Amino acid sequence: MADLLTLDDLDFDHLEGKRVFVRVDFNVPLSKDQKVVDATRLQEAVPTIRELAGAGAVVILASHLGRPKGQRDPRYTLLPVAEALVPLLGQAVRFASDCVGPEVEALVRDMDPGEIILLENLRFHAEEEKNGPAFADRLAALAEIYVDDAFGAAHRAHASVVGVPERLGSRAAGRLMEREVKALGRLLGEPERPFAALLGGSKIEGKIDTLENLLPRLDLLLLGGGMANTFLAAEGYELGSSLFEPDRLDLARAILARAKEKGTEVLLPLDVVVTDDLDIPGRIETVPADRIPAGMKAVDIGPETRKAFAAAVGRARTLFWNGPLGVFEKPPFDAGTREVAQALAGCPGFSVIGGGETVAVARQAGVVDRIGHVSTGGGASLEFLAGKTLPGVAVLERGR
Repeated sequence: MADLLTLDDLDFDHLEGKRVFVRVDFNVPLSKDQKVVDATRLQEAVPTIRELAGAGAVVILASHLGRPKGQRDPRYTLLPVAEALVPLLGQAVRFASDCVGPEVEALVRDMDPGEIILLENLRFHAEEEKNGPAFADRLAALAEIYVDDAFGAAHRAHASVVGVPERLGSRAAGRLMEREVKALGRLLGEPERPFAALLGGSKIEGKIDTLENLLPRLDLLLLGGGMANTFLAAEGYELGSSLFEPDRLDLARAILARAKEKGTEVLLPLDVVVTDDLDIPGRIETVPADRIPAGMKAVDIGPETRKAFAAAVGRARTLFWNGPLGVFEKPPFDAGTREVAQALAGCPGFSVIGGGETVAVARQAGVVDRIGHVSTGGGASLEFLAGKTLPGVAVLERGR
């Protein structure tokens, strides 16, 4: 954290009239009638935008939205985002129909100190994801200062994430980026103990590096969701028709062995909710995790597991949670995840949650405001906790 350049490193006494390129993460869901469904990411960016605009900077916002595959696609226009920003900021937000080119440059030149403009989707240009030098040159030409507040994109070496700051001498992390790095850094430093990780979701894939990096630091490891099925199978349990990863059984055994060797307590489901059909359930039962009937599939953690997980969460002084513990998008199979979310909200220590599904669960359970830190970056937070260098963070470090 000491190496990260922040807004405090900018000369706010001389920001008036300066053009500041602000990379934000406005990759938000849109409805069929092109309205922003969830404005959380917009709200998270407001403090940085207001701070810069309040100092008289010309604020140039840039983001991606969806996967338009390097072509202009009206389904992924950022115009609805510009409209949704206005009431959040309490001031007008201009909109550019592209993110580079003479028209955009002219728009920016005509802006007054304190004004804000949102550029059109960066990914309408294939060069963005390729970090094309010419494209990065054109983006950098718009501004004099670079600020990155898009932690959710920090693990991508894209033009707007690394190319632009490499071309602008003055750069800094925005308040959201600063908060993310500080909060996640606490988990990798000297976390208060007991330190617990609660990992769920459908697969081990995507979480392997994170799990292996955290394991030596953990006192408690709680596993749920489809991910836990693979560990149960590795322990020799019969899982009926439950989904698991046969090719990850050896990995699961190795992780359990390392945890035992280090003295890390591992909690696997004691009981599970099973069904014969997710879409049209004919049978729904709660059974011991080692006695799942043939033809039935595990879709949620059971009541005994919920109690055990809640008790473990209650002991933790530092806790990280990523991934739902059941098929939470299909009630009633969301009950286990919701109950544990409620328990986590009462965790006496510092808690961090990351990943879109996990944050969605916390919102549904009404506990977001009681979590220590809600990360806006799913993949980025996992890679950070895996000990990997995030290009978008590294480029903001002093001496780069």
